[in-house]
Amino acid sequence: MNTLTGYLRQAGTAARFLLLATVVLGLAYPLAVFGIGQLAAPYQANGSIIKVDGGAPAASALIAQAAANDDGVQDPRWFHARPSTVSWDPASSSASNLGPNDAKLLDAVTAARSAVAATEGVSEADVPPDAVTASGSGLDPDISPAYARLQVARVAAAHGLSPGTVQDLVDRHTTGGIEAFLGQPSVNVTALNLDIAAAAPGQRAQQ
Repeated sequence: MNTLTGYLRQAGTAARFLLLATVVLGLAYPLAVFGIGQLAAPYQANGSIIKVDGGAPAASALIAQAAANDDGVQDPRWFHARPSTVSWDPASSSASNLGPNDAKLLDAVTAARSAVAATEGVSEADVPPDAVTASGSGLDPDISPAYARLQVARVAAAHGLSPGTVQDLVDRHTTGGIEAFLGQPSVNVTALNLDIAAAAPGQRAQQ
């Protein structure tokens, strides 16, 4: 009788452990991982394709799309992404491979700073670093809020929108919360330009 009682006690302990492990590892843990993924990496969790006009795919939120001429000058009607050594071609992702002490890099940054200052009508001292330096991939769609603010007046005038309306769209696309905590606040140019096009009837982003 004592042996049977011991077996039953052990079986009960095993059953309770199995139930606990099922709840923790089979339910709570997967739900926690899913929730963290939604907050920290929404594009990886849900895909990066931005859809417009009732579901038509328009662009990937992870890739910068910029209309530029043969000289690499971006279309003045839209928010500009960071410079790209591959002209924003997703088939040729690459960095410049120039070291920080390379004279060619300094020359490129100096020329870019002058060009941005002239385009936006500001002094060169007001041009943020990300406006004149390319990302490692050459396809980064994110810019700093400072660079986005610098472009508000130009984009608003090009589309006949008020600067306040355009700034509101910039604010809407500025990351915050855990995304900003893990990195820094940024503005997705690809998504922002699509919203600019939607806010200005008759206009269409040529990216």
